[in-house]
Amino acid sequence: MYNLTIIPGDGIGVEVTEAGEYLLDKLDLNFSLTHARAGYDCYNDTGKTLPEETIKKAKKSDAILFGASTSTPGQPSPIIRLRKELNTYGNIRPIKSYKGVKSLYDNIDIIIVRENTEGLYSQNEYMRGDEIIAERVITRKASEKISEMAFETCKLFKKNKVTCVHKNNVLKLTDGVFKESFYKIGEKYPNIEKNDYYVDAAAMYMITQPQEYEVIVATNLFGDILSDEGAGLVGGLGLAPSGNIGAEHGLFEPVHGSAPDIAGKNIANPCAMILSISLMLNYLKEYKIAENVDKAVQKVLEKGKVKTPDLGGNASTMEMTKEIIKEL
Repeated sequence: MYNLTIIPGDGIGVEVTEAGEYLLDKLDLNFSLTHARAGYDCYNDTGKTLPEETIKKAKKSDAILFGASTSTPGQPSPIIRLRKELNTYGNIRPIKSYKGVKSLYDNIDIIIVRENTEGLYSQNEYMRGDEIIAERVITRKASEKISEMAFETCKLFKKNKVTCVHKNNVLKLTDGVFKESFYKIGEKYPNIEKNDYYVDAAAMYMITQPQEYEVIVATNLFGDILSDEGAGLVGGLGLAPSGNIGAEHGLFEPVHGSAPDIAGKNIANPCAMILSISLMLNYLKEYKIAENVDKAVQKVLEKGKVKTPDLGGNASTMEMTKEIIKEL
């Protein structure tokens, strides 16, 4: 039996998490659910965006599902802190075009593997007179670990090439280590093609020739930016799942945020959450169920009869969820 922790968070995180739970209940999967709190509403009630009790529950789980959190002024991001507490050093972001969904190209299938603990997101900021300084921390150890995850992801999803994205021509030390680590680890995978691009060129190619990419590995900030750029190519953040993965824990979340402007209206697209559940199932080695969930989402999108407003339809969150379950 799997022990899963559910953290709905705020805004539409609550709605898509409810949809995700409803789908999980229909799967041939033996699990128990534990609920925990985080986010803006949690802060208003408890004074903390991420209570220690939530961290404890997450650490005892086989996997964690996170909905979304609204930014709390003056407080740390609960999802960033949770990633650090669980040491989920890699972020997996699939970027895939679906039939029935308007996108720039109909044959995009990329996985972005982003280092999740370092870089500018280390949040080492301080003031020195008139200067405000943010330190970019890159270590050889973390660079090698994320490179290995990228090559293993390439194998798992039966792809053939990994591209390293960096800015080694300017950031010679930090990105120099990242690029060097990539090619060092790559020697263990002689059957996988390897290349690298500067991040500005990589961003351009994402628009002009995304078919060039299969798996991308990047530092924290670069990976974050390229991931959202990729989501814009294939129909928006409502179709963008993610997984935060480490040696001992897996934390899975849609990346669309809490969207307070539509919260409570039951019109949020559940696909990003459901596809995040598919990533979670892969993490749990439930490969067949994960594949079935993916195919069900693809069929519903291709038929186009039941779509939420972001995709041009008028279905509710739960109506689209139930349609995906019918395909299952």
